[in-house]
Amino acid sequence: MIYGIGNDIIEIDRISKAVFRTKNFLAKLFTEKEIEYFKLKNMKAETIAGNFASKEAISKALGTGVKGFSLLEIEILRDDNGKPIVKLSENILKKFNLENAVVHVTISHNKTSAIAFAVIER
Repeated sequence: MIYGIGNDIIEIDRISKAVFRTKNFLAKLFTEKEIEYFKLKNMKAETIAGNFASKEAISKALGTGVKGFSLLEIEILRDDNGKPIVKLSENILKKFNLENAVVHVTISHNKTSAIAFAVIER
């Protein structure tokens, strides 16, 4: 059963500017593993923007936006094929009764924007 769906689109330039102008921008929004992944991808702004859009899309699929939890509690990594893998914190799993849920997310971008679409199945 589908619990929720969400999508988000963000300008890549906005994320790029935030990364280089805002102290600790990455550490405030992304886990250490996510930041390691960004480094493997040469800190490409479209990769960072895609992860940010994914977190926002998931927060919308939860039905609340980012309320009662931090974006650090949503981790977006990749499997060996590059498919996004979502890990939610225990806080989110319990708060939304999603202990057995599966979260799907797809990410895409062009030269100016990154977009993500999320589906939560329970």
